[in-house]
Order: sequence, then C-alpha cells, then structure tokens
Amino acid sequence: MSITFAPAAGLSHEALEEGAVFAPRFDEKGLVTAIAVEASSGAVLMVAHMNAEALARTLETGEAHYYSRSRGKIWRKGETSGEIQKLVEIRADCDQDALLVVVEQTGRGGACHTGRKTCFYRRVEVAEAAATLVPIGEPRLFDPSDVYGAS
Repeated sequence: MSITFAPAAGLSHEALEEGAVFAPRFDEKGLVTAIAVEASSGAVLMVAHMNAEALARTLETGEAHYYSRSRGKIWRKGETSGEIQKLVEIRADCDQDALLVVVEQTGRGGACHTGRKTCFYRRVEVAEAAATLVPIGEPRLFDPSDVYGAS
C-alpha cells in the first residue's frame, strides 16, 4: 500500500484549515517541515523535513522517516544509531505547512546525532550586544564517534 495525499492547491482556505482532508503543503522543493516531539515528555527532539515519500513511509511503517537535504535522500531515523522513532501520531498545523511528529524515542533516548536527547541543547544569550550559545546541560547519551565513526 502506498499512501497518497490530496493536493493542497485544489483546496479552499476553509477546507485547508478546517476540513478533514490531509493535504500537506510541500514547499517548492517538495518538502514540509517536521518537528519531532517526545510523546511522554513533550520535549522537542529535532526539526527535520519530509517529502511525500518519507511521510508515506512514516505512516506505513510506524517509524519516522525524513528527507535529508544535505544527502538528497530519505533516511529512517535510527537506521545507523539504533535511535529509532516509533510513531505515536502526526499532527498538521493550521495551514498544513508544518507537521508535529509525536514519537516514542527508542534506543538510548538520543534523537540528536551529537548523542543528546534533543538537538536543542544550547540556548542563545546576549551580553554586550553579542549573541552566544550556552549549553543547557543536556548530557550525551552515546558517543557519536562510536556510532557514526570519526568525522
């Protein structure tokens, strides 16, 4: 079975925002922003992108698949690291141009390729008109060099 999606271009504003038709608004590159959140805690784990095939694979398999812009291909989250994201649900935002991918993070619990639970492990601070990144204390759950090899 291959899941397909209605074209957003054919829907009225009312149908897009209030209707039952799932019609993701993929951008000019065929991508939609996907924000992965942990079902148990609500923590934002990562932001990625999906094309229609990655979205369909996610819905068909129950495991998160994304589209890598840098590699130009679909990847299953955890295919190398073992940090698979089991799908709980997907929510579309009001105009269907972003998706909230609610997951159960498996493995050691690290969604980020740096080995941390979340990709959002630093906060922006401003001092003397300069913005810097400051770690929030998110520990590494695995060593990325052991998982992905030396960079």
